[in-house]
Amino acid sequence: MAATSDRKSGNLFADLPDRVPDERFATLLDAGGVTVERIVSTGQATPAGEWYDQPRAEWVVLLKGAAGLRLEDERTARTLGPGDYVFIPAHARHRVEWTSTTEPTVWLAIHLPPEQVPGGRRNVLD
Repeated sequence: MAATSDRKSGNLFADLPDRVPDERFATLLDAGGVTVERIVSTGQATPAGEWYDQPRAEWVVLLKGAAGLRLEDERTARTLGPGDYVFIPAHARHRVEWTSTTEPTVWLAIHLPPEQVPGGRRNVLD
């Protein structure tokens, strides 16, 4: 469920749900082929056996909470905490193994158009 915001300012930690059945997505900016969204997870994970395969590259940073993120070519999930970020190239299959059940997990995701992908690197720190 995607929601679009026309607000030009706000707070990424405002109106965080305690526990909801589905993740909450809010588009904060959609311009020039770049989409910025806030994602709030409250214990959700990708269903068993399923993988995300997105047509656009994504840079994601975890701002609050904790999560396990696994890319298909990695043997185990990465444990992410506040400040951790990952670059996921277009069509790199990945999944969220778990998110915190004790507090909301807040993600900031930036989806890039194909022409802005930096050399196909998975994580600019690797």
